[in-house]
Order: sequence, then structure tokens, then C-alpha cells
Amino acid sequence: MTLEPVSVCPVTPQHRDDGDAARVVIVGAGFAGLAAAKALAHAPTRVTVIDRQNHHVFQPLLYQVATAALAPTQIATPVRTILRKQGNAEVILGEVVGVDLERKQVLTADRRVSFDYLILATGARHAYFGHDDWEHHAPGLKTIDDATALRSRILLAFERAEVEEDEAERARLLTFVIVGGGPTGVETAGAVAELAKRALRREYRRINPQCARIILLEAGQRLLSAFPDDLSASALAAIERLGVEVRLNTAVTGIDAATVALRDGVIPTRCVIWAAGVQASPAAKWLGATADRAGRTLVGPDLRIVGRDDVFVIGDCAYAIGADGKPLPGIAPVAKQQGAYAARAIKSAIRGEAVAPFTYVDFGAMATVGRKAAIAELRGLRLKGFVGWLTWCAAHIYFLIGFRNRIAVAFDWIWSFLTFERGGRLILAQPAQRMDASPSREAA
Repeated sequence: MTLEPVSVCPVTPQHRDDGDAARVVIVGAGFAGLAAAKALAHAPTRVTVIDRQNHHVFQPLLYQVATAALAPTQIATPVRTILRKQGNAEVILGEVVGVDLERKQVLTADRRVSFDYLILATGARHAYFGHDDWEHHAPGLKTIDDATALRSRILLAFERAEVEEDEAERARLLTFVIVGGGPTGVETAGAVAELAKRALRREYRRINPQCARIILLEAGQRLLSAFPDDLSASALAAIERLGVEVRLNTAVTGIDAATVALRDGVIPTRCVIWAAGVQASPAAKWLGATADRAGRTLVGPDLRIVGRDDVFVIGDCAYAIGADGKPLPGIAPVAKQQGAYAARAIKSAIRGEAVAPFTYVDFGAMATVGRKAAIAELRGLRLKGFVGWLTWCAAHIYFLIGFRNRIAVAFDWIWSFLTFERGGRLILAQPAQRMDASPSREAA
């Protein structure tokens, strides 16, 4: 038997020919990492972006995937697609496990990537304040996998309630608890309420989804504490109009498969959503740098770690002080501006020039409470209600990556606004995962 010759596809150079261009490695393809990569497009650099996911996620809208308002593909874009026209950039799919500062190398499971400048933008995950065992019963929202798993969990609760004979168990299945009264918690609670009380109200025969209880727990004295008091009060009124039960000054003391424990009682529930805190990636450990209690790496005014002029830490994993002396919040605008600044600092260093300290320009903040209701503070201008909601919609559509995604999201929002329908109600969990939603029962 004669074997045909194997055709070999030639390997092309990883970068265009830039001679002695500086090697910049960016770990993380979130808002901060991508902002830095794109800002280096025309610099004399060779940029390598490393991420364990092949896509960038527009995290502010993850809760809409979790509540079946949007599809995952509408808020996520492959990193290679985003950087395909940037000739000096390459993308590596891999999980970083450490940094060798002496050899100036980033370590992944199967390779070492050398750098002249390093930008760590590895983000954050959920923090359970020393109760990591709660995570299994109270997942958070940071990735597409988180969102699709939570969507299955929420929809399965309704499906199980439809066939449940025990009244107490049916009530438990139709009780949804959201822990944390920040923007993620408020937006998620409002979205779950709209899903239950409007989108699903005619789809079941034995249960009435409008009877579902959505409970929002906040340990502080008010919701959305980063906003002015009047906007916070407006958000509280709007979310209560949606039928959400808001409990302020209420700290969680325990979470298991069947209950959420409070200081003054328990809430029977099968579905808990965590939106109460974050923990930074292990970037500080990789660098041997000082970190705060949330694991964020302490950086100087130029976003570099102490004692190094070639290592930047930005985004949610950085502890940076703003002009007011307070830590900068872990939000997308901060991450984007830090990414652009790190790129600018590298370009200045290559030219042998100094760069001014990083200054965050605060254009404002906004949060939606539900259909036709949102609050926004934009450089002194305070908006709420329908006007705030339109502003929130416009801003999020504008900042989405890709024209196709912007059109798709805008169309879905308009359709949902007119019809109350949600088209992404798919349960994708595997059978083993489905059994987690409630205890197994023998069929009658």
C-alpha cells in the first residue's frame, strides 16, 4: 500500500517584522486588557494577549443572559476577531499559573512567554467572605458559563414547580434570593422579577409564575450605596413596584441547598444568586506583591508595582487610589482608562519619556432597575425613571463590541419591550447538574 504524501501547512510568523520591537504580554482579555492591546496597535511593540477563554464578555449584561433576555453570543466576541486587524498582536489561549520576574516570563501550563513589559489584567471572581462552601449553592455572575448555568437553574425551578405536588416544596422552588444590593444585585433582581411576573405568566398550567417571590438582601442601609441618596431611594421604589421584596440591614449567615439563613430566621429557597462581593485573581501572589483583603495588587500612581518599571496591574485585580484618596471601583470605565494609560506609559518608556500619573476621569455611573426604570449620575446630571432607562440602554448598546451585536441587542430589547417575550429560555445544563436544582424525587 502506498501512502500519499502528507500536505504540511506552513507556519506563518507570529508577528509582522518589527525588528527589535518591545515584547508586551497582556494577561486577560477583559475591558482593561483589550483597551491596552488596542492602544498599542501602532506602537513599536509585539503584543501577546493570553486568556483562558477565547472570548471577551461584556460583563455588565451577563445578568441578561442569566435571565434569558439575551443570548450569550450577543454579549461575547472572540478575542481573535477583535484583534484580527492588528498586525502586531497575537492571541494565546491558555491559563496563566505564575510569573517569573527574574527571567521576565509569564508561565502557563505548557509554555513560557517572555516579555519586556507585562500588563496583568486578570479580573476578579466572587468572594464569599470566608464561606467558600456557599458558592455551590449561591453562584455568581462573572463568565458566560456562570450566566448559562444560572439561567438553567432559574428555569429549572419553574419546571420543577410545575410538577411538584408538595405545596411547601413548590413555594421553595418559586422563591429566588439575590444577595447583594449593588448594581449587579439590583439589576438581576429586577430581571428575575420581570421574567417571572411578565414573560412567563401565561406559559404554565399548574403554577402561576407571577406568585414567585424575589427577595433582594442587602447588608447595608440602602441599595446602590455608590449613588446619591435620592437616586438610591428612587431605585428602591422602582424595584419594589416590580414586586421584589427588599430587605436592608440584612446579613446572610448561612446558605445551603434548601435555605438562606439570616440572623433573625431563614428563607426556604432552591435558587440563590450571589452578587455581594468579589475576590481578585492571584496576580499579587504571582508577583510577590502586597495585596488588600480582596486580593487586589497594590499599585503606584503609574499603575506599576513597587520596585518594577516593567510590570503593570490594572482593572479589577488592581488596588489603585483615585484623586479623592479612595480606591478606584472595579467597573468597566476604570478598567478601560487604565488599559489605555498602561499602553501610553509603555510607549513613553520606549521613547525614553516620562509619563504623568494615572488620573481617572469619572463620567458617571448608571444602573437599571427593570423595564422603563433606571438611575444615572452623569457628571452632576441625575437621571431616573424612563429617561434614565433610555440613557442606560443607549450607553450599553454603544459600548458593546461589534456592530452586529449592537443591532441584535437593540432589536431584542425593542421586541421584549413591546411583547414582554424572551427568546433565550434554553435549559442547557447536563442531567447531573439538573439534579442539583432540587432534591431528587421518585415519579408518582
